[in-house]
Amino acid sequence: MGRPRIAAASSSISSSNGDTSKGGEKLDDGVDIQSLKSDIGRIQAMTVRQLRLVAKNFGIPARGSKNDLVSTLKCFLEDEKNESMGHVPSEIKSINLEQSSSPRDATHSCAEVSIEKTAMVSEVIEIGQKRRRGKPSMIDSIVDDPGAVITKEKLSTKLHDTLETKLPPAKRCGSSHIVEVKEEVIAANGAGLISEPIEPWTMLAHKKPQQGWIPYNPKTMRTPPLADGTKSLKLISWNVNGLKALLKADRFFGFAQKENFDVLCLQETKLQDKDVEKIKQCLIAGYENSFWTCSVSKLGYSGTAIISRLKPLSVRYGLGITDHDTEGRLVTVEFDTFYLICGYVPNSGEGLRRLTYRITQWDPSLSSYMEELEKSKPVILTGDLNCAHQEIDIYNPAGNRRSAGFTDEERESFELNFLSKGYIDTFRRQHPGVVGYTYWGYRHGGRKTNKGWRLDYFLVSESIANKVHDSYILPDVTGSDHCPIGLILKL
Repeated sequence: MGRPRIAAASSSISSSNGDTSKGGEKLDDGVDIQSLKSDIGRIQAMTVRQLRLVAKNFGIPARGSKNDLVSTLKCFLEDEKNESMGHVPSEIKSINLEQSSSPRDATHSCAEVSIEKTAMVSEVIEIGQKRRRGKPSMIDSIVDDPGAVITKEKLSTKLHDTLETKLPPAKRCGSSHIVEVKEEVIAANGAGLISEPIEPWTMLAHKKPQQGWIPYNPKTMRTPPLADGTKSLKLISWNVNGLKALLKADRFFGFAQKENFDVLCLQETKLQDKDVEKIKQCLIAGYENSFWTCSVSKLGYSGTAIISRLKPLSVRYGLGITDHDTEGRLVTVEFDTFYLICGYVPNSGEGLRRLTYRITQWDPSLSSYMEELEKSKPVILTGDLNCAHQEIDIYNPAGNRRSAGFTDEERESFELNFLSKGYIDTFRRQHPGVVGYTYWGYRHGGRKTNKGWRLDYFLVSESIANKVHDSYILPDVTGSDHCPIGLILKL
């Protein structure tokens, strides 16, 4: 329900309490309502309980801090006094009439502005508190993506229009004091709306944290850039969970421009062969070398790709085994000094229906394929490997012992077929005690609370592990249930 207009509030008080000019009506706490009008300064000395009783008596919102209540009541009583003397409140001059959203705004009194401002601040602060607790809120509709970072600048550009349209009419006001509301909300650090970006990945989110574990923060944990003139290669890998959707949302090109990678590996593109040429035409300039494989057994499913500035020496698709190569899960390119494999390892699926296939067929076949390649050059395997290898790699290890991606069988297979064969988990070697995730399920809004899994990797042959300059995660990049990961390799 909307807040009653001041005139309506005044009349209701008169009708329910009798003629207030005749007599010193008192509230339960002994507060003389009539005397407050002649001695407004007394409000400052009242308790919060008394202030709320008075506010309720006048039919105005009784919430907020003591300062809010004092300010609201002072304005209200001053307006009452001015009205009785035939004066127009001087505070009306502070409202920017040219920017008012409706004719009604131009007639707001000081009390109405103060009351509505207090109500609006309270409402938005409450919204912020809900967001901080991981609950959906109106603030999520202010930004383009529920998982996006909320900054002071983003609020500054969007809060005004959103509040004007989303809040009930009784809580709307002119542009001039919405600016004040915005500033108060931004200043409310304890409400979860703070001037610094909200970065959930910088919070340690784990149900069974060990001593010494710390959350991953790319701002402070990235390796400093290489010296000018040092030859290097920047590789990015990203499970995009549908490339068409990512391109349609116009997120891909901004990401590509910002990261300026040399090679990009994509998984779960969900393309069909007929889509590839069209997609190639709308990719960013400078990456003329792109190699795609799509699922033919189930259309619009799986799919991997490598997009590169550098022209590779050779390209291979799949493992060379028919039983494994119908879902478009592997692309390999050969460069001068290494092979790069972009892989999307099969998920064991609901009810672990593909677990046996995964650990007895796919993993050993991929391992043998890598072993054969390594006879001529070092190998880099990247992509969504669908395994959180250790407890540090998943928010809730105990609750996911029989979940695809964290079963004992999958973790043992990961160790046996890759790590024990000499391949180095580059992120874990660089960050041994760091909790960093690359996947957050949509179902429970895990990204907002950083309840995730680390499923995406750069594994490299031990012979080139010392050439890895940086292995990192980009948790701020949205558009998929996975985020990109990066590797900078010295040449």
